[in-house]
Parts: sequence; C-alpha cells; structure tokens
Amino acid sequence: MQSYIKLREALGLPPSKLYIYDFIQQLVLIEDDVYERIPTDVVQLGQVYLGRPDYWQDWTLEDGTPCKIPAYINVVRRDDGDVVYGEDGEVICIKKKGCLYFEQTCFPYADSDDEAFDDILQKLNKIMWWKLGVPPAPAGYDEAGLARMREDAKELRSKTDKAIYAIFGGNLVEMSQFAFRIDNIMCEMALSPDRVHKFLDKLMEMHRANLKKFVDAVGDYVDIIGFGDDMGTQNGPQFSPDMYREFYQPRHKELWSAVRKYNPDLRTNLHCCGSIDRLLDDIIDAGIDSINPVQISCSGMEPEHLKEKFGDRMAFWGGGCASNVCMSGTKEEIEAHVKHNIDIFSKGSGFIFQHVHNILANVSPENFLAMFDAVRGYGR
Repeated sequence: MQSYIKLREALGLPPSKLYIYDFIQQLVLIEDDVYERIPTDVVQLGQVYLGRPDYWQDWTLEDGTPCKIPAYINVVRRDDGDVVYGEDGEVICIKKKGCLYFEQTCFPYADSDDEAFDDILQKLNKIMWWKLGVPPAPAGYDEAGLARMREDAKELRSKTDKAIYAIFGGNLVEMSQFAFRIDNIMCEMALSPDRVHKFLDKLMEMHRANLKKFVDAVGDYVDIIGFGDDMGTQNGPQFSPDMYREFYQPRHKELWSAVRKYNPDLRTNLHCCGSIDRLLDDIIDAGIDSINPVQISCSGMEPEHLKEKFGDRMAFWGGGCASNVCMSGTKEEIEAHVKHNIDIFSKGSGFIFQHVHNILANVSPENFLAMFDAVRGYGR
C-alpha cells in the first residue's frame, strides 16, 4: 500500500482513496488511471469492487492516512494495535503498532485432541485467512452469494479484455497449519497421520462442494481459477516429497482436475512460495497449469534450473524480478536482472512476467517503474 501511494505521486496522479481489498496483507486495488500508465494483462475478479461504493467503509491507517476497507470487517484500534475479534469474542488477528500486516492469533485446533472434526466450519471461522477473504467475500456459497459472484464476474468481463483471475483458494496445507499451528501439524503428520487424513477429508468435503458451485457461478466469465498452498521455506520444502504424496497430492489432483472437468476452457494456477523444486514433479503430475510466484532467490529455484527441468510441462507465473533486486538494485541492475530472467523463462513459451510476490513497502517508485520499463522494452 505504501509503495502504491508513492507510485501514484511519481506518476503525477491524484491521491487514491486506497481501497484495501486484502485486509490481512494490506493490499490495495489498482485503479484505472494507473493501469493506463502501466498496462497489464491480468486483473483479479475483485477489481469490479472499485465500482461498488456500498462495499466499503472508511478507515484510517496507523499514520492517519484515510482509506477504505470492506464494510463487513469489524476492526478495533487498541493501545497495542489493530485487532479483529471472532464471533465469540477472542482476538483472531492483530496488526501491532509499527507493523504493516495482520498476524494470526487464533489456532482453533492447537490444543485440541478432537478426531472427528464435526465442528470444522465453526473452527475455520476463527481463522483470519478463512474469515477475512478478499472480494467478493463475504459472499458465500449460498444462493445469494453465488448470484453475487456471477454478477461480479459478468460485469467485470463486460468491462475488460484482460484475463480475469478468480481466487478460489482450496487451501489444504495452509488451512491445516492455520487450524493446528504449523509446529503442531508437522508433528501430527509424522506421529498421527490418521488424524491428519480425517481433518483433510472433512476439509475436502467443503472444497469439493464449493469448487463446483464457484466454477458454475463464474466460470463462463473468467479465465483462471486460483488455488493457494505455500509449501516451501527459503532452503527447501516444508516437508518431504513422500509426505506431500501421502497427504496433499491426491487431494490437489482431485481439485485441480475438477476445474477442467467442470469447464474445459479454464486454466489453473497455484500460488506456492519458497523452495519447492523437489515437489514440482508431483505438483505437475497433480495437474496444475501454472505456478506463482516463482521465488527465484530460494535454494533450487534458479531460473535456468526451473526452465530446463520443468519448462515444457508447466507455465511459470512470476520470477521476473526478485524482491531484493527491486528493493535495493540500481536502475541498470534491475534492467539487467529482468532481461536475464525473461530471456531464460520465455524460451519457447510458458512464461507470464510478474515481480516475485507483492511489491513491498520499501520499493521506490523509480525501481518499480524501471522494472516495468525493462519488461516493455524487452518482453513480448
């Protein structure tokens, strides 16, 4: 958000109302006047909410900057920071003073020995990543919510010739970690695998039903269905390929293949951070079309290695400019870095340029514009 404010100033554009569509990460929707200056090829389904004033409420950032946030979010400013409460009064997340993002504080199965998980939906509603979704959230999978999603997708399709990315989520790895806490779920996978399978089976019941409804609602108007599951660290996967194959790959395959079954014209993308080259063979076998954000600074994620080993089987959506280069590089270094990555990833086909993950708050507009100038000058 801070980088967006600076970018608009650098482009000579008037101040934005700052529509924070991703409340947890404090990400804003990009407005049309910026897209006119920096053309892109893809928009997110939530983009249509720039034209829905009733969706937003006024809020202020910690420094007093006015902004807009989704009207359904009830955030309270306390002495120690900004918090969101769950339905039964516990704090589910906090953005402490001086911080830029919200952090999860409630892990509903962290101290539980439950093995039936009959209350899974109630528990998931205590998790910030489940509760505080991006637009069209809080529209749900009931009749009214699905009608809203379809209306949104149809309206956006009528207004843009860009590819439309619709986030479904379908998180399995992450939702396990959000529910149990990451240290607990790693132990459970090793020591109580049957319990983990029971949890994942319950989660899949919801994902199966919701994915069909989601694709039926928006599939005629969008191009990509987005899934998410971070599985990497800086130095390697969070778990072994064997564990991925046991717990997650069969379920990923079921979800990803279902999209094409429901609508053959749709493509799928998996957002998965970190060093995942040891998992990519199995991820590809599970049927995903593209991977994002291609974190090239991590171990085993060098562009040359990824393109040579996997480039004929999947598209790389990202990896265009590493965050550390965009933050601290000179204009010349950024240009050389971007050209190098485009040259490698774009050989043949299967490359969609994107900066590696979000543009961070300390990226200068000069460096951001240098990155896009390099893309326009060298890409195709």
